[in-house]
Amino acid sequence: MSRIGKKPVEIPSGVKVSVSGETVAVEGKGGKLSIAIPPHVAVEVKDNQVIVTQIDEAREAGAMHGLARSLIHNMIVGVSEGFKKELAIVGVGYKATLAGTKLTLNLGYSHPIVYQVPAGIKLTVIQDSNKMIVEGCDKQLVGETAAQIRRFRPPEPYKGKGIRYVDERIVLKEGKSVG
Repeated sequence: MSRIGKKPVEIPSGVKVSVSGETVAVEGKGGKLSIAIPPHVAVEVKDNQVIVTQIDEAREAGAMHGLARSLIHNMIVGVSEGFKKELAIVGVGYKATLAGTKLTLNLGYSHPIVYQVPAGIKLTVIQDSNKMIVEGCDKQLVGETAAQIRRFRPPEPYKGKGIRYVDERIVLKEGKSVG
């Protein structure tokens, strides 16, 4: 049995959870999300809680038990509070502009990079501080979008120029020494 899977997930007010067949759907002020229930697991809603139980004692049942509980918890947190990642652009002349759902990045390459923001993601660009805020109700989509934007110019180890997470710490290397 999974220790994480045993804990019931509390349903906050304003969030509606429904289980139909092999899917769990969560709806709240932040949006609507649904997932397919992993194998070896059963989900039920009881007394304002979501309870995840193992159906059998298969080898991967414990892992699926914890996975299903974590996915449902993340969906409930996403539709009630939402998820957010902050990115910082560091470098002279590096900048980002947002026009509708297209993010244009000037990152020192010979051409600007145009990135189409996925549906379900709210992107905010703060010009004066060179920051971007990626927000949404789907934790996986928010993290993947932030990672894709960071991949266009990851921080380099000598001057630290590039796109980084705000809370990320870059260990700078020492350059060549004359001697």
